[in-house]
Amino acid sequence: MANAQMPDEFFAELEPQLPPEPEMGPLGGRPFIPHGIVMRVIWFVLTTGCRWEDVPPEMGCSGRTAHRRLKAWEELGVWDHLHVQMLKLLKKADALEAEIAIVDSVIVRAFGGGESTGPNPVDRRKPGSKQTLMVDRNGVPLVIHLAKANDSDQKQLVPTVLDFPRIKGKRGRPKTHPDEVYADRGYDSQHNRLLLSWLGITPRIAKRNTPHGSGLGKVRWVVERTISWLKGLRRMRVRYDRLKIIQEAWNTLAAAVICFRIAKHDAIL
Repeated sequence: MANAQMPDEFFAELEPQLPPEPEMGPLGGRPFIPHGIVMRVIWFVLTTGCRWEDVPPEMGCSGRTAHRRLKAWEELGVWDHLHVQMLKLLKKADALEAEIAIVDSVIVRAFGGGESTGPNPVDRRKPGSKQTLMVDRNGVPLVIHLAKANDSDQKQLVPTVLDFPRIKGKRGRPKTHPDEVYADRGYDSQHNRLLLSWLGITPRIAKRNTPHGSGLGKVRWVVERTISWLKGLRRMRVRYDRLKIIQEAWNTLAAAVICFRIAKHDAIL
């Protein structure tokens, strides 16, 4: 399990992305809970997987307050900016190889259903969501794309690739897409191959109805390792939030946390 205590270095990277804290008005009122306290609660829920209602009161912030702040910061693009900032740090440290991207997916159970959920075809049609991950050559998470559990893998490949982040950090124009994309047989379709080729991307997708032993697994294994890191953040194992915006906030925050762990050489969650 990941450490339930948020590192100070992580908040130091996040703080510049957050909106300014409002000051107390002349008429007084309820004190504003500082961002640092709220973020420690959000980190605690992400890493332990506890419900918002079960947040210990001694943490100084209720789970519902943290829930509202998580949603508000997603609407402001805070989590996206944080993720890109973490990718930028990795790029500066020469720890990012985004020329090669690997794609795979995992289905998570969605208790109570909600937006972007559907019947899981491999779990007796229980409601679930599909998380499609795109990582770099070293397993750094670049994109986590949310879809219904019953959506085809083939339909998720191109939208995931198109979400490729523009990462600065070195001289020159940031790349808008990877040079090569690796994926397993679930993503094999002529449509995907043609679209990727049209975008200038070389598709490395295993073909259906062919024997195993293509050698693509020697590159693709890193995405499976990143999925295991993702599940180390217990809130990502099962989906409890019905709103799509909340789950997308969790996805982006989780990607930023994994990038932070990689940057600090502490990626074992």
